Amino acid sequence: MENEERQLIETVDEDGNVINFELFDIVEVDNQEYALLLPADDDEDSEDSEIVLMRLTKDGEDYLFETIEDDEEFNRVEEYIKTLEDEEDDEEE
Repeated sequence: MENEERQLIETVDEDGNVINFELFDIVEVDNQEYALLLPADDDEDSEDSEIVLMRLTKDGEDYLFETIEDDEEFNRVEEYIKTLEDEEDDEEE
């Protein structure tokens, strides 16, 4: 990410702990936006950083990051992301 400013997101878990994420990407599925977040505290070169998927909703000018509670919704978005990854892999070959 040359010359790109990292977008850091601060969330609070159900126990009140603050967790920092870096915004990796935003995808839209069925007219709903979802954020792909990487833990900001992980080593940047770590290959096994787990991406966190959250629903984005807009509240006035602010965005809210919500946990996806519905397994069907989560699986639908996860499958969409996998198809994007497959398309990128095909383009690289």
